[in-house]
Order: sequence, then structure tokens, then C-alpha cells
Amino acid sequence: MPFDSDIVGHGQQLAILRQALEQDRLHHAYVFLGPEGVGKKTVAISMAKAVHCQEMTRDFCGRCASCVSIDNHNHPDVRLVGPFSGKKDISIEQVRALERELNYRAFSSRKKIAVIDPASLMNFSAQNALLKTLEEPPAGSVLILISTSAGGLLPTLLSRCLRLSFAPLQASEVVDCLISRKGLKREQAEMLAAVSLRSLGRALNSDSEELARDRAGWLEGIASLTQVECADWTALAEKLSKDREEALRFLDWLAGWYRDILIYRATNNVGEICNLDLIERVKAEASSSSPERALFLRSQALLAAARIKRNVNRRMALENLFIDMAGLPK
Repeated sequence: MPFDSDIVGHGQQLAILRQALEQDRLHHAYVFLGPEGVGKKTVAISMAKAVHCQEMTRDFCGRCASCVSIDNHNHPDVRLVGPFSGKKDISIEQVRALERELNYRAFSSRKKIAVIDPASLMNFSAQNALLKTLEEPPAGSVLILISTSAGGLLPTLLSRCLRLSFAPLQASEVVDCLISRKGLKREQAEMLAAVSLRSLGRALNSDSEELARDRAGWLEGIASLTQVECADWTALAEKLSKDREEALRFLDWLAGWYRDILIYRATNNVGEICNLDLIERVKAEASSSSPERALFLRSQALLAAARIKRNVNRRMALENLFIDMAGLPK
């Protein structure tokens, strides 16, 4: 099957990777950046199949022993690295073990491929340990770092990788996929695409009503923040900080919310808006606040998420963000 057959959207990124595959000129290290659930890991796994497939020269069959073993995460030359069960970070010991593996000759005489997902969960010791591999990459190795943002990664690490940015999918792409895969009616699919922020992975694994309720609560919460009523900051921070995943979902949405405001303010174009069902609210926010404010608060939301992923006190990280949101003039 074609390299990009299982992937929705991202035509430009796929064209770059396809050309590198066809010319056998893959870069030694990539960083795939973009929102959760838009297909970054799917692209990485498909690339590994295209390299190792036993039946195809530039694509992959999906049936051979190599393709099946990659899907089952037991191919000798394809390694997926993530936090151990029960752990919240990727340790320096995991990175050192990966470095040793990459220095061995590939079992298949092709390339050794390592995918670190999410790369932002590498602690700073692990990231520093990985620098040596990036500076002196073993022959025939390809390293792929996957992250929702660059905020949790060391600049020295990023500078040694070829960056590919993955944007949210087009609403029509998510809607069509939801209709074909989940059998939803178009109206249901359109609502789910909107409340999932055009993240196909999130949309396929979520309930639209639950997502809509969460988002409505988040909107109400940030709308109530004022510089005077500090009790509102602490109450919202306390509520969200009880569950790590909910806090990260909120921050992911908040960064996307300010992205929508920035895009509409700059272009007056609704085609790239994720919260499309709330377009009137987006328009109102875009007209009443400065782009500097939206840009700053988006960066602070991403920073808060990076801190929480590194096990900083969740309530403190959220309170600091809400103080900025309440105190920054529009």
C-alpha cells in the first residue's frame, strides 16, 4: 500500500518524507511537532514500514513479517521508546540503552529506527545524554522525536533535528473519516470534529457530549477570571489540578483557543479555525484583545503544559497561568 495510504492530511510533510525515502536520503534525526492525535506517530510508524518492508521497494505491503512485527512493536530494528508503566518520564537509563542499540548493526541490513514518544517526557538528564547520539549519529540510524510542542525540549536538542510541524487537520478530513470509520451522521461528525479541535485521534476515541461539556466549562472558567477576584483563579486551578490528564487536555485546548484567535485576527479566515462551532465567540475575542496578549497567553499555556509534564506542582503551574490571564490588559 502507498506510504501515505493510512494517513489523513499532512500532504506537505508526507511529500518531504516520501522524497527522502525514494532518494534514500533520510535525515539522521527528525522532530515531529503538532497537536495531540493528528497522526504524528502514524507517520513515523509508516515511515519505518516503508524502510523495512520485505515486499515493496518504496512503499509497504502491511502484510509481510517486517510490517506485522513493526505493528506489534517487536521488530529488531525499530524501537519505540516511551515512559515505563507507572512512570511519568523517560529516564536517562532508557536513553543510554537506546544509544547502545543504535550502535549495533541493523539486523535487516537496512536502517535502525527509533521513535521517542512523547519526547517532551525525557527528563533533562535524558535529553542531555541523547545529545551525543545526535551529534555523532551511528551510521544507518534514524531517530524520530514526537512532541506536541518544542517547549519541553532543549534548544540544543532541537537544533540537531530536522523539524516537521503537523497542523490540525482540515475539518472536512476529520468529518469524512468519522463518518466512514464510526458511522456517524454528518451533523454528529461535524460537532465532534469541532470539539476535538480537529484531532482525529481524539475524535475517534472520545465522546462528543463529554468533550462539549468540558469545553463549555473551560470557557466559562476563563471568562470569569478577573484581577480582583483571586478566589476564581485558585478555585479553577484546584479543580483542574486534581487530574493530570484533565489539566493537560485543558491546556491543549487553551493553546488552540488562542491560536484560533490569532489566526482569525490576522486573516479573517475561518478555514483554519478549530473551534469552528464557536466562531462568533472567536470573532468577539479577536476584536476585543490584542494579538500580543493572545500570543503571550498561548505561549504561557504551552509552558504550563510542559511544566506539568515534568511533574511541577499542577496547581501552582495553573495558578501562575490564571494570574497572567486575569492581570494582562486586553
